Amino acid sequence: MFDKELVEKKINQVVEYLAELEPIVTKMSDEEIKKDYFKYHTAERLLQLIVDTILDINIHFIREKKLIVPDDLQSTFITLADNNLLSKDFAIKIAPVVGLRNRIVHKYDSLDKNTFIEKLKNNFNDFKEYLVLVKKLI
Repeated sequence: MFDKELVEKKINQVVEYLAELEPIVTKMSDEEIKKDYFKYHTAERLLQLIVDTILDINIHFIREKKLIVPDDLQSTFITLADNNLLSKDFAIKIAPVVGLRNRIVHKYDSLDKNTFIEKLKNNFNDFKEYLVLVKKLI
């Protein structure tokens, strides 16, 4: 059974994480973020939490709507788009954030700070848009 309360709780968590991240993304220059290890690592952790929570939402929709479970987490966005829950363009745009999260969590490669900050700032509004779209679904 679809758990609207669970999804709303997850949405509220993302809203809180975004509020914590916003001063870093909007008020600090790239150089300031790079030089302040505390802010940089805080941004990494908040991005991880945001993406993990969004993936929880995606997986809940996929399970409860009995959609085909994709092979990887990045594809959960595409699965939602294939089933008209997200637009295809938006799903393609936001899905790569899972790869960024994976690089932070699993230390696959050394993550270039400039690349991380650029992607973080580029995806910041995508997270907000995702929440708007999900709220419409519930």
